[in-house]
Amino acid sequence: MTTLLALDTATEACSVALLHDGRVLSHYEVIPRLHAQRLLPMVRTLLGEAGVALAEVDGIAFGRGPGAFTGVRIAIGVVQGLAFALDRPVLPVSNLAILAQRALREHGAQQVASAIDARMDEVYWGCYRAEAGEMRLLGSEAVLPPEQASVPRGAEGPWFGAGTGWGSYGQRIALPVVARDGGMLPHAEDLLRLACYAWQRGEALPAEQALPVYLRDNVATPKAQ
Repeated sequence: MTTLLALDTATEACSVALLHDGRVLSHYEVIPRLHAQRLLPMVRTLLGEAGVALAEVDGIAFGRGPGAFTGVRIAIGVVQGLAFALDRPVLPVSNLAILAQRALREHGAQQVASAIDARMDEVYWGCYRAEAGEMRLLGSEAVLPPEQASVPRGAEGPWFGAGTGWGSYGQRIALPVVARDGGMLPHAEDLLRLACYAWQRGEALPAEQALPVYLRDNVATPKAQ
């Protein structure tokens, strides 16, 4: 059976998860500014608990952003180091999608508006809908002022608000939601679930393609005409 390792450091949370023999183990800590010190020890502890050698891992999934620049880079640095050393593929997963997947797991939310506080009076924003247990993106992800956050045209039904963007700017987001969790952070357990879907579709990438997605770069750099 497939063995997948997942890790995320894109926000204040640092978490790791492992799928092995159909069983999922995970560690999750909210430790701002300590990700670089704690990530590899968490991986070693998790593998030790599962009785799995690092060499048994078939692929490595990671939160590719958006999120804190430093946090995203920490995860990618570790993932690239492990993936190159082991000659294993990687599975980049959006942190906004991970939030939506957590809202599905914990709250049963079928439509989620994910918002991560992007500082600078902006939010990282993405809208997701559950399809056969997997949160799938509707429209596109963006970084924008809270007042400009909206769902894609034609989207109907109730929405759940997930993420620190709702905690910081919830009063300025015009989208009506049936409930929200403004303290929710991405969890590697939900990253692992999304990575499993991607693995089954054959979407794993070579280690050199473990790259960050900041979204803000896309806005700051005009597209070539």
